Amino acid sequence: MKLLSAFRKSPSTARPAGPHMTWAKSSMGRSISRTGLFFKKQIWIWPLIAVVLLSAIGFFVRRSMELTMKDSLRSELQTLVGVEAAMLQTYFEVQENNAESLANDLDIRRIIYKLLDPSSVEESVEELNRQLEKALGPALTAHEYAGFVVVDKEKRVIAAHTRQLIGQELPKNFEFVTRALEGEVSVSPPFASMVPLKDETGKVRTGVPTMFVVAPIRDESFQVVGALGLRMRPELEFTRTMALGQFGKTGETYAFDNDGLLVSDSRFNDELILLGLLPDQAGARSILQLLIRDPGGDMTAGYRPQVRRYELPLTKMVAEAIAGGSGVDVDGYRDYRGVSVVGAWTWLPEANVGVATKVDYAEAFRPLTILRRTFWGLYTLLALAAIAIFVFTIMVTRLRREAQKAAIEAQQIGQYKLERKLGAGGMGVVYKGHHAMLRRPTAIKMLDVDKVNEASMERFEREVQITSQLNHPNTVAIYDYGRTPEGVFYYAMEYLDGIDLQTLVENYGPQPVPRVIRILEQICGSLYEAHSLGLVHRDIKPANIMLTRRGGEPDVVKVLDFGLVKAQDEEKRAGLTQQNSLTGTPLYMSPEAIQLPSSVDPRSDLYAVGAVGYFLLTGQSVFSAENVVELCQMHVSATPIPPSQRVPTKISDELEGAMMACLEKSRAKRPQTARELAVRIARCAEASAWSIDEADAWWGRHERGQSQSSLVSQSASRPDSDHMQTIDSR
Repeated sequence: MKLLSAFRKSPSTARPAGPHMTWAKSSMGRSISRTGLFFKKQIWIWPLIAVVLLSAIGFFVRRSMELTMKDSLRSELQTLVGVEAAMLQTYFEVQENNAESLANDLDIRRIIYKLLDPSSVEESVEELNRQLEKALGPALTAHEYAGFVVVDKEKRVIAAHTRQLIGQELPKNFEFVTRALEGEVSVSPPFASMVPLKDETGKVRTGVPTMFVVAPIRDESFQVVGALGLRMRPELEFTRTMALGQFGKTGETYAFDNDGLLVSDSRFNDELILLGLLPDQAGARSILQLLIRDPGGDMTAGYRPQVRRYELPLTKMVAEAIAGGSGVDVDGYRDYRGVSVVGAWTWLPEANVGVATKVDYAEAFRPLTILRRTFWGLYTLLALAAIAIFVFTIMVTRLRREAQKAAIEAQQIGQYKLERKLGAGGMGVVYKGHHAMLRRPTAIKMLDVDKVNEASMERFEREVQITSQLNHPNTVAIYDYGRTPEGVFYYAMEYLDGIDLQTLVENYGPQPVPRVIRILEQICGSLYEAHSLGLVHRDIKPANIMLTRRGGEPDVVKVLDFGLVKAQDEEKRAGLTQQNSLTGTPLYMSPEAIQLPSSVDPRSDLYAVGAVGYFLLTGQSVFSAENVVELCQMHVSATPIPPSQRVPTKISDELEGAMMACLEKSRAKRPQTARELAVRIARCAEASAWSIDEADAWWGRHERGQSQSSLVSQSASRPDSDHMQTIDSR
């Protein structure tokens, strides 16, 4: 059999374009249908969809939990810092009451009056100091005071538990002493001692953390003449009060002064030594040693600032508290270690200290971390499931194809025994065979297992279902169809021992006018039935029309390949051919099939019938062009040359007029039905000139030499030419 010309094959790879070609948009229904089909077959996509849905659910669940936890955490932190501040305030008030009570004691006041004017008494200063120490002794012991100090109006020490302080003038920046000399009882924040004192280990040194509560001393006229200060040890009640705010593994409450210096003890002393924030020595404590500054990064993770600590900015909490504000932050900020924390803070102006409570962000939101890890675990499992299903699908598909090939190699498809392969096309392959019981010669068409997919399977099955509705004698008859257990889809149709019109003209040239009329009448009969059922063939061409002998009758036409057939009622018939695709063979396509493929109707088939008749009469296609784009443009706008001007053969005006009417650009000017065209052709004078005897004589001369090529014509190489010669967006 001769191969199709290179030009007739080119449409399989080219796409027409030009100013007269437009594309219809796919309907929503088709998109949903194809999407559903994809999801149905691509099982592995469902775990990925589950990941997306789980991500959305996880986002909203996590967001809701986070908001709820933040509200709860904000309330808890504010409550805790409020309780700690209240406890500290109560502690200060107790100390103030103690100091004020002792400052108003008559015996103590008499001794202090003498100290203020020692020249007026016989006792020495040393003796008066011992008397004062004895008078204060019970109170100092009862309230765990570590000592005392008495100053005059000029802040000069006139008596003290530590003798070397006597006679010294206190620094001007001791505001708590100034307030006492102005008549107000006050408590100092912890500060480093300027004289040697015993620390908590019993070692005498300077810089020991200390604090004072100071009350004014008044004379008989209620005028302030001095102040009594009681030394407290911060590591006792003060620090213990702050330690009550420790919770969880990282929660702590601490106090700081207006310089951002920690004035209570941190729970992370050992860690701070390792970080280099405290000296590496026994008994190192963070109180009065640590500046609460933001290092700029997580030091516990190895980050180290590039400047000295005092050059670093205050942490957000300290900066806002020193400015006199109270607040809470549950979104996260860095603490003095650079660790992300959440916390609350407040400032106590009476004591000139701030109080803060905080907890590491990771611990505060640990449930969210657990939730996040749970979702990540589910994501991983679903992703692995998708991969496993995908791999399994590939393996199953491969095994299935091997089973399909094995079934074909075994020459058995369903109840049909395969004899030999007749041919193959773009997607289909045709075998000659016979039914196992009926023994009737049958052409068995099936999908190529190497090219099968769900879309082609659906299209193949649709071709069978549509063709089986047609029973006109000039339409190929479908006997049976089905799928084998291996998944091979097939259908059995009548075996045609003949020749297709393409091969007929290629081998024997233009055909006699009477014979062309006879062929066209039969084509119209087949199409009229299809059009009556609301079906449009869309790919009428010589290669899809067989000429054979059936039931003793010569020149019987069989119209093949309704695979591109289009249901006119698209709302009722969901076809698989895309509406936005250019479907058909460009040599025989109507202008509307090029410009708006979704608008084709029976008159589009009649345009192709006219082009087929033109080819049979002249041996040439209606238009010839260098490329597909130019060819399509000619179908849309060029006027065809009448067939009588292209061949010397006499062609009747009636027949030529019918062919040219079919080739009109406007559908309204074409014959409106296939029967109308058939009647018009039958009126030609030559309509009865092709006798049965002449037909029998032709078949007698050519049947033996042509039988092999005719078999190939019914194979897949021509019936499946919609895949070889179709410009399709898929």
